[in-house]
Amino acid sequence: MAGRRARGPLQRLQRRSRELQAQVEALRAESAAAAPGQREALSLRCTQLKKLVDENANALRDLKKADEPAPVGNYNQRKEEEEKLLLKLSQQLQKLVLVLDQDKVTTNYAVDDEHQKDPQTEDEKEEESEDESEAEESSEEEDSEEADNEDKLLDDPNVKECIAVGNFSAQQEGDLTFTKGEVLLIHDKKADGWWVAENSRGERGLVPRTYLAVHNEDEENQEQSEEHIEVVDETADGTEIKKRTDSHWSAIRRAIAENDTVEVLATTGVVPAGFRLSMLFQLLKEGDQFRASYFLQPELTPSQLAFKDLVWDSEKNMICPRPTRISLVVTVCSCKMIPLPGVSVQVLSRHVRLCLFDGNRVLSNIHTVRATWQPKNPQTWSFSPKSTGERGELSCGWAFLKLFTPNGLPVPPKMHELLLSGGTPYERGVEVDPSISRRAGSGVFHQLITLKKQPVLVVKLKSLSAQSKDTLNLLPETLIGSMCYAHLLVFYRQILGDALLRDRISTQSTELICNPILATFPQLMDQPDLMDALRSAWAERETTLKKSEKRDQEFLKSQFVLVYHDSVFPLLQSTALPNYKWAEEESEAPRWKVIADFLKKSRENDGALQYLLSSENTHKAFDISELAYDFLGEVRQNNPGV
Repeated sequence: MAGRRARGPLQRLQRRSRELQAQVEALRAESAAAAPGQREALSLRCTQLKKLVDENANALRDLKKADEPAPVGNYNQRKEEEEKLLLKLSQQLQKLVLVLDQDKVTTNYAVDDEHQKDPQTEDEKEEESEDESEAEESSEEEDSEEADNEDKLLDDPNVKECIAVGNFSAQQEGDLTFTKGEVLLIHDKKADGWWVAENSRGERGLVPRTYLAVHNEDEENQEQSEEHIEVVDETADGTEIKKRTDSHWSAIRRAIAENDTVEVLATTGVVPAGFRLSMLFQLLKEGDQFRASYFLQPELTPSQLAFKDLVWDSEKNMICPRPTRISLVVTVCSCKMIPLPGVSVQVLSRHVRLCLFDGNRVLSNIHTVRATWQPKNPQTWSFSPKSTGERGELSCGWAFLKLFTPNGLPVPPKMHELLLSGGTPYERGVEVDPSISRRAGSGVFHQLITLKKQPVLVVKLKSLSAQSKDTLNLLPETLIGSMCYAHLLVFYRQILGDALLRDRISTQSTELICNPILATFPQLMDQPDLMDALRSAWAERETTLKKSEKRDQEFLKSQFVLVYHDSVFPLLQSTALPNYKWAEEESEAPRWKVIADFLKKSRENDGALQYLLSSENTHKAFDISELAYDFLGEVRQNNPGV
């Protein structure tokens, strides 16, 4: 009889997340109807539950695709979905704690008064407490004797499975909460007494050694038939918990500290209450899976034996177009009535980040459009279709624009004025600047005036022409970017198709492909000024081509390769070009000067060869990554399209 396939680490974490979500919803419902005297206990439960949620998030963050026993389709999106859910739950619990703690001080004062009025009752309680302590000490001595007998076996490196002899609640981020009788798999037995353990749900964290005993299946089966006895939240043998010495969770603590900083700024009035750390910026910092360069790469089918979105058309000798359900041109027109931070905060950049979002997770790359503003009216941002960017700090608000109507039809192309919400997309009912509503009167006229003062984002949807659709159908199904770069991305995808589907000796070959464009073009996606340089150089070359040459796809690709080598490729390795840094004028202006000077010399010398051979110019040390394209390291797993 075949056994059921074991769940992978990600699936176990997903199941645990659903359990935590149900607990949070139940706790929120119970807190809404709680009496003042019950709030302190609920606050404690809320804090403990938040630790469980944060621990699950930490375990999820450390999870790698390589940990899965079998290939998992759509792995990155599934993992991201769980991260967003856990973040939402953590924020809900944090707010709930603040609400419940409002009555905590009053309750404590009331208890103190009662103790002063009834000293006899206090003495009786002390006597009862002493009796309970004696009973607990007796029980702990028995447990300690049993633990001493198993110490050597417990510390044996070969013993990996342990059973919890008591309940333990996480003391801080990184601890693993467990209950008596739970079986834990030990991964690392640290000398300070805090061991790295994993429970049956795949959650990992630090646990105190004093709570553990060697796992014996026969004893476990016997205990399951006995009455369950709750153990107080102390060490199993009365030993004091040692202070941990590792720094494994320092990264998550820094993130928490950053959120606390924003809350302090909002409390002191430095920034509006609805401002938050930019969620999309945080995602961009975590890795490449939300960058356009990642979504530009070919996507594998669930079997990982073929490309899903890169298919060769042998008749036309090119990659096949793949029509998508909806393709739109979204023009970001302006932002109005955006509140300003305090004078102590220096504004380095104003920009809008765009992505596809289903209400729970990001489905696409994150695209940034940079804004300009006038000193006379700093609350209004305007945009140029050719401006893009990559880095930011605080979010001034967010808005959703649905791509489909309730009937399932694409939204009509028109101008949309979207009211901005504060907080994050996982918070509801948060205003960007609540002071605007507080200043509003009760009359209809005042309400209309207040509505006009609310921050909004103005965007325009436009249908595509037939030619634009033909161009976009050669790109990945899910991709957000500037239309002015679309034709350059098509060249890259066509060259990619040639290398992977037409010119490769065998479809089973996994050898590196020598192609400078495939190896370096993704770097341009994160450097808009270089993309503009390539676009300018190609536009200049196009003016010299004949109509017959423009209809020859093979000829156009060969010309694009020459333009690429004579424009941006040498710049990527030039020591004269400062590193790209978003919204830093100190580096932006020098970069533009280096780029402009190089393009001018390349035109004058009919190519970049003289520049490359000149002793006046220096370049970075050669690295094989400049020429080698490793498609196994670049391809995407099966992701949902649009």
